[in-house]
Amino acid sequence: MNDFTIRTMRPDEISIAIDWAAAEGWNPGLVDDACFSSVDPGGFFIGEINGAPVATASCVNYSAGFSFLGFYIVRADLRGKGYGLRIWNAAIAHAGARVIGLDGVVAQQDNYRKSGFQLAYANVRYGGMVAAPSAAQAEVIDLSEVPLADVEADDATVFPARRPAFLRAWIGAPGHVGCAVVRDGRLAGWGVIRPCRKGFKIGPLVADDRTTAEAVLSALLARVGGGEVFLDVPGINRDAVALAEGFGLAPVFETARMYTGAIPPLRLERAFGVTTFELG
Repeated sequence: MNDFTIRTMRPDEISIAIDWAAAEGWNPGLVDDACFSSVDPGGFFIGEINGAPVATASCVNYSAGFSFLGFYIVRADLRGKGYGLRIWNAAIAHAGARVIGLDGVVAQQDNYRKSGFQLAYANVRYGGMVAAPSAAQAEVIDLSEVPLADVEADDATVFPARRPAFLRAWIGAPGHVGCAVVRDGRLAGWGVIRPCRKGFKIGPLVADDRTTAEAVLSALLARVGGGEVFLDVPGINRDAVALAEGFGLAPVFETARMYTGAIPPLRLERAFGVTTFELG
């Protein structure tokens, strides 16, 4: 343990955490590292022994009041030796007095509670093979046609902090495709699909109702030609669950969305797809 050191990752080292996440079966996106580093470059940590990486964790500060924790991984052959707790504490310390959120594996809920996290709701990953819809979605436009300020404001109805830098990077990343529905001059629904190590993930997917979410989702699938897709939905949004099941997707696994304190009221009935389990 005396040889174990923790330091902040360089931006080019975030790929280490992403590769480890892929090995754990989390199926990250192909260009997630560049998007993630746009939020808080100082929020990614690596634990090393004699220069070799043995543990990772992130705690990105989105605002003066909110952080999100992720990439909490210890190398499989070195688990149970205390390295995880040390890098966990370093990540938590980076948040300061902010409320912290996370999407943790269900089996670790009790451990997270010991650090002050309380369960808010479950997020469920749905996955499966989906054919590209044949019918065109007449009212759907490219997300790039919507002012970014409008997207930021709408995202803030379902996420505890404004995140303009992240959204700018996420929407504009290579391979990412965004679609939207605007009605009466107002953003009624939007979403992004991105290529991952395995298939595609849709997220975020935000809409006023299931019909609008279905239009956006269909358009996203059409843009990539269908294939294997994954959609992470808040389990408490029954319409989101019905949407996923309506596309023939089935539950793959579940996470526990937890927070260390109170967050702003969120309109989770509009949240049909979580952006990412690693950064919220």
